[in-house]
Amino acid sequence: MKLAFALFKYFPYGGLQRDCVKIAMECVARGHQVDVYTLHADADLPDGIGLHLVAARHHRRYRRYELFAASVQQLVREQGYDGLVGFNKMPGLDVYYAADPCYAAKAAQRGWLYRQLGRTRSFLASEQAVFAATAATHSLLISPREMEVFRTYYATAPQRLHLLPPGIQRDRLAAADYPQRRAAKRQELGLGADELMLLMVGSGFKTKGLDRSLRAIAALPQALRERCRLYVVGQDNIAPFARLAARLGLQKQFYFLAGRDDVADLLFAADVLLHPAYRENTGTVLLEALAAQLPLLVTAVCGYSFHIRDSGGGVVLDEPFSQQQMNSTLERMLSGARRHWQQAAAAYVAEHDLFSLAPRAVDIIEQVVT
Repeated sequence: MKLAFALFKYFPYGGLQRDCVKIAMECVARGHQVDVYTLHADADLPDGIGLHLVAARHHRRYRRYELFAASVQQLVREQGYDGLVGFNKMPGLDVYYAADPCYAAKAAQRGWLYRQLGRTRSFLASEQAVFAATAATHSLLISPREMEVFRTYYATAPQRLHLLPPGIQRDRLAAADYPQRRAAKRQELGLGADELMLLMVGSGFKTKGLDRSLRAIAALPQALRERCRLYVVGQDNIAPFARLAARLGLQKQFYFLAGRDDVADLLFAADVLLHPAYRENTGTVLLEALAAQLPLLVTAVCGYSFHIRDSGGGVVLDEPFSQQQMNSTLERMLSGARRHWQQAAAAYVAEHDLFSLAPRAVDIIEQVVT
């Protein structure tokens, strides 16, 4: 088949973007042609996947998205594609990969004025084009909770909603060489044997709760706080958080690594993964940390937090969020041994499919696009 993939922005370290590439590569491995259309790209795609920039100029971002969607639909018709797979909500899709939560649910929680904004109406119209009962688009969902939310708001036919297993990379698994890789990465980072490495991974630092992590570290008893080093991996504006770290007296313990390709080794090197997100549809890094046997401290709003709770591989904070609870929980986690969390994570990963997202997604694409 000849398939067009569409997403608003491509950069190599976003969770949505990485899933797009994994699904595209699985399509190519099965003999399909894949061309990715986007408004903006920060990097090239792997060999075998076409990359095309689509011009859509307007001073309002939501209007650029509308123009992009219309252009992609025209290209699909003109260039003879068999199907259109979208990674953002837009009209005309055969298949939608639902990495984002339900926008109608968000809008319902806001005031009347918010729902009258052009941006809100545009986003709701795009979502309705995908999920309405009268639409034909099939959706690939990665959050059981969000599947129920979409069904509540749109009465989408069950046969058009497909729940995928997670799709983490197998290089995240703690294998026989885990101790050597952990020691090597800690040495590279200059970490002493008594120092504690706290890790955050994910673009969108405000949404991921970086401010909460900094405040929790600052609240630790002095002797424990001085042993901590926080490493942040992702793509976003770090400046406001660097200022917060300075106000909290953590500037010498706060390291920004930007997006990078050695996340597996960083997971092995760390002592705790922090992910106190304000909102998170799933949180693939939570499962990556489980596979790496890295204890986690996460919020319950994360779609994949149930894996952490069920596995016993970390701690899920209560909702509504309490900074005091996070502070005390982090102190407890850093003061004790990690072994029981590591053993629980290893057992859970051995018993659950955390890897098959891309193959299952392409199975469904092949069924829908004929």
